Amino acid sequence: MLTLVPETVEQYARRHSTPMGPVFEALEATTKERTDVPQMQVGPLEGAFLRLLVGAIGAKRVLEVGTFTGYSALAMAEALPEDGEVVTLDVDADAVAIAQEHWSRSPHGKKIVSVIGDARETIIGQKGPFDLVFIDADKESYLVYYEAALARLRPGGLIIVDNTLWGGAVLEPKETSDLAIVAFNEHVRADDRVENVLLTVRDGMMLVRKRP
Repeated sequence: MLTLVPETVEQYARRHSTPMGPVFEALEATTKERTDVPQMQVGPLEGAFLRLLVGAIGAKRVLEVGTFTGYSALAMAEALPEDGEVVTLDVDADAVAIAQEHWSRSPHGKKIVSVIGDARETIIGQKGPFDLVFIDADKESYLVYYEAALARLRPGGLIIVDNTLWGGAVLEPKETSDLAIVAFNEHVRADDRVENVLLTVRDGMMLVRKRP
């Protein structure tokens, strides 16, 4: 689990948040069994937060960059109206196959549209406006995804970007991914098109609102 808070505090927070349900428990278990990087999956706390945000702003169209095994896409789909849509982009067909297995077990899975391919290219083909965008993909491309997402986001809409504290590596960046996250955070902080807050949820979540 990627979290900067003590495990006991994380578990306390999970117990005092609306639960995600059995489909998500099964998806967690399958991700651990069938992938080499189960820590890439957003957990119940982050999933519940995303679901709440989608519902709170009355979102109807959501764009996700980085499907992995589909936990966050399904969490957000649960908060959408019956005619709502999550468009989720990923390059890993094997991971998305796991996602689709579990989406099919939920009545909300029909709201999810999967697009396979390099998200730096497939995001260009997505027609806005979207109400909310969730970015959780390769860190070196965060700026590319952010700019493309912002151009397709409705005024007042939200962008949520995962792993923006990067295990604390933002304080002493060394690796390419560390430096990419630092550059991204600075870019958002200086962007007068938006207002933002960097949250210490799990591994850091940057919450961005496009100014009207």
